[in-house]
Amino acid sequence: MSLTVVNGLPAHVLIVHFVIVLVPLSALAVVAGAIWPSAARRMGIVLPLLALVALASVPMATQAGEWLEEHVDSDALVRRHAELGDGLLPWAAGLFVLAAAIWWMSRRAASAEATPGGRARTATPRSALALRVVAAVLSVGVATGAVVDVYRIGDSGAKAAWHDGFSKTGNDEEHGDKG
Repeated sequence: MSLTVVNGLPAHVLIVHFVIVLVPLSALAVVAGAIWPSAARRMGIVLPLLALVALASVPMATQAGEWLEEHVDSDALVRRHAELGDGLLPWAAGLFVLAAAIWWMSRRAASAEATPGGRARTATPRSALALRVVAAVLSVGVATGAVVDVYRIGDSGAKAAWHDGFSKTGNDEEHGDKG
């Protein structure tokens, strides 16, 4: 069973809004959590859950878009949008994997600090610091790729939907307005 139409509108038009909001929000949260461990601790389980919902929204939007593609006149702009849309899933999956890893690292660090024999915050072992640096670099890279991809997909979708669906001069001439 697939979601195709909601309240008379193609479901794709509605579902893409989840992707447009949740993927960049997840990207921002992942980068914040990777760079500031205290932010990761504050976000807690919300960090990987947010990324999971963003990840789940991508194939939903893609599937609804494939249905819509079969129900509109196909042209080069629609095909380009569909091609670009197929590339977002790996970025969203990368965000989820990083979100889960950052959440796990923050829980591990918090439990080490809470134990009587745990290391002090200032005495972070080199391996933990190296892991945080790698997570931060990967997070910035994946987050940037995801946000840029969302932008490119959205831009191509807007062009496909609106390329000849409006007047660039407005309708002032029709109403006699010459002001």
